[in-house]
Amino acid sequence: MVHLALTKIPEGVLFDAISETPACVPDAVQMLTPCTIGNGWLKIINLGRFALSLYDKHHGNGIRVFLETSKLEKWPEIKAWFFKLKTRKEQSHEEILSQIKKAGVEICGVCPIQIKPELLKKRDKGKIAVCPSCAEAYPLRDGSICLACQGNSPYLTS
Repeated sequence: MVHLALTKIPEGVLFDAISETPACVPDAVQMLTPCTIGNGWLKIINLGRFALSLYDKHHGNGIRVFLETSKLEKWPEIKAWFFKLKTRKEQSHEEILSQIKKAGVEICGVCPIQIKPELLKKRDKGKIAVCPSCAEAYPLRDGSICLACQGNSPYLTS
């Protein structure tokens, strides 16, 4: 999917990416493009769809690639895996991978997209401060103390 999208982006265009799922797709985008969650060039917008988009970071025009489910009839192991029609024990990992390799981009749909202008704005952390409670750096826009000290930490304290 990523390779197909890359072939549709004109050479020399600086692009960003959107993954429409937090599962699997962001990993491939981060491995095969310069777009990562950390540098902000990859956004995960969880629409629950197995799809990704690459788009010109300045103008917002790009390409969306998605798993076209109507094309899975020819690939029963991919379909069973994707729709969870078989338990993990019943699935053949080798057969799924074999079918994915054979199917290639045949199971993908492609369409041009235009990103909403508000998504093209560069995100800015704003000023960074030192939390008076824990002495760690944090974005000042979060308040007078960091989010963790405001009670949003995932950790139990002793």
